[in-house]
Amino acid sequence: MNLELKDKVVVVTGGSKGIGLACAAAFAREGARVAIISRDRANLEAACAKLMAERLNAYSTAADLRDPQSAAAAMADIESALGPIDVLVNSAGAAKRHPPAQLNAEAWREAMDAKFFTYIHAIDAVLPGMARRERGAIVNIVGIGGRVASPVHLPGGSANAALMLASAGLANAWGHKGIRVNAINPGATLTDRVQGRLDAEAAATGKPVEELRRNMEQSMPLGRMARPEEVADAALFLASARASYVTGAVLAMDGALHPISS
Repeated sequence: MNLELKDKVVVVTGGSKGIGLACAAAFAREGARVAIISRDRANLEAACAKLMAERLNAYSTAADLRDPQSAAAAMADIESALGPIDVLVNSAGAAKRHPPAQLNAEAWREAMDAKFFTYIHAIDAVLPGMARRERGAIVNIVGIGGRVASPVHLPGGSANAALMLASAGLANAWGHKGIRVNAINPGATLTDRVQGRLDAEAAATGKPVEELRRNMEQSMPLGRMARPEEVADAALFLASARASYVTGAVLAMDGALHPISS
């Protein structure tokens, strides 16, 4: 299937690890001109080395996307190096988990800064150019916590829910300019973040990590967690010409663990 992504300029935020890095590799394999953004220059260098080991190339730039000026500067740097941005894949930022009794105003605000505004600032930086060219695709990787409330992930889940609404709303607002905006809701995915969650639970319960992981996987209808590459495949499709009439969609990818109708 020809996705028509060859030579497209694709920016992946949070592209140095996990799902973001898998997305960067997937777009590069399709012949896109890929740029990755992360706050940590060392992580960017490690990611570029991994891509080069697969004979894939990516431009990298460091930016703190919680700051709108830093986001705008990063996008300007990428466009200067690669050309006008055709596709933005947002996969940056993660909100800390808090027991309900420890929630306060700072925890709620921190979650919005870490998850919601990192995406919004990146979107704000690319939308004007996409609107002028009357084309563009945005794919937001938004955790399943935006659909299903977790007592220990309320601020992050709320930020995810806000991103889901923003994605659908921006799709409606900018469709007349040829800009498509979609979101993906991954559930538990085999990344360092899930491993950290398992390590923390093992420390708290005294149970072996492998036992906890096995229990998590057995609770899922498909019997396993998602691989980052599987989420990247969905992002490829949503950004491609094969999804030219798909916009405002929010795709659940949790292996039907939380079956919901919309």
